[in-house]
Amino acid sequence: MQDRLDALEREHEMVEASLADPEVIADQVRYTAAARRYHELDIVVALLRRRRAVSGDVAAARELLDEATGDEREQLVAEIARGEAELTALDDDLAEALVPPDPNDSRNVIMEIRGAEGGEEANLFARDLFEMYRGFATRRGWRMEIIGSQLSDLGGYSEITFSVSGDRAWSHLCFEGGPHRVQRVPVTESQGRIHTSSATVTVLPEADEVDVTIDPNDLTIDVYRSSGPGGQSVNTTDSAVRITHVPTGVVVAMQDEKSQLQNKAKAMRVLRSRLLAAQQEHQAAEASATRRGQVGGGGRSEKIRTYNVKENRVTDHRIGLTVYKLDRVLDGDLDLVVGPLVADDRARRLADGGEPDPGVTTPQRR
Repeated sequence: MQDRLDALEREHEMVEASLADPEVIADQVRYTAAARRYHELDIVVALLRRRRAVSGDVAAARELLDEATGDEREQLVAEIARGEAELTALDDDLAEALVPPDPNDSRNVIMEIRGAEGGEEANLFARDLFEMYRGFATRRGWRMEIIGSQLSDLGGYSEITFSVSGDRAWSHLCFEGGPHRVQRVPVTESQGRIHTSSATVTVLPEADEVDVTIDPNDLTIDVYRSSGPGGQSVNTTDSAVRITHVPTGVVVAMQDEKSQLQNKAKAMRVLRSRLLAAQQEHQAAEASATRRGQVGGGGRSEKIRTYNVKENRVTDHRIGLTVYKLDRVLDGDLDLVVGPLVADDRARRLADGGEPDPGVTTPQRR
């Protein structure tokens, strides 16, 4: 491991020098990539240098210990014990830091939630999930932006697309992709019977324009009249936009904005992210990374998580986690579930020498 750490420290120095290179500064793509890599290396190098300092202090204390007596000897023994404990912790931190970062860790996130099985109750559950993620984002200081939505008859969402930006947003939200199931008495149920319904969540890394090249000739763009609430100008002008990427068959439609140009810009934003996710899946050759793998058929038998309202219980089926604090989870305290998923993923990757496990939870690894 020491050889690898030394190599990373040398790379850190080279990347740091490149950030002051006028040619790199003038090239936005190169500069952004270098800045990302510098941030990744800076964490490892800071730990490495701290370890060297502590190791030196412990070695010096041991030399003094041979001739020390009385209170001085006790102080040195205590100092050595503290240093050795810190060295153990630093070794653990370094081993973890050497796990290759997910290439999407520095990206913003685009999420899509759709009501699946259960009719209007599924749409209401989709809204509950959106509110859960909004609460989670607020707790973590992330920024959320609604890109597009379709309200259902009772105020749920048949579909909603939004972005989340902030520190480590991807590394926490990437576990959310897949079918979610709720067990509760619907508002439309007159006899108090518990029903099961589901909603699907898709999690995409947001792509920059430089990440995905889209040939305009590969696009079919249709405009049409928006539907649903939004005011007279929205419903009486051809402001809605539907973009089809012909080579892949990916279709994105947006209608929330009054301007056709704004809807087109939002649709392109989502299209780029979907194409980036498909491209990463192809490169990694992991079939479970696809959007279809996350969403599945939306059936009640396919689920990554179950929310049981009567028992105040949430169960994540991937790691066998059950928490009897559903009210807190739905209020945005999602760390109760996401924390163990992050820890499980980290442990698996460390056990595998840092390589992503295709059987684990994230969209790239499921």
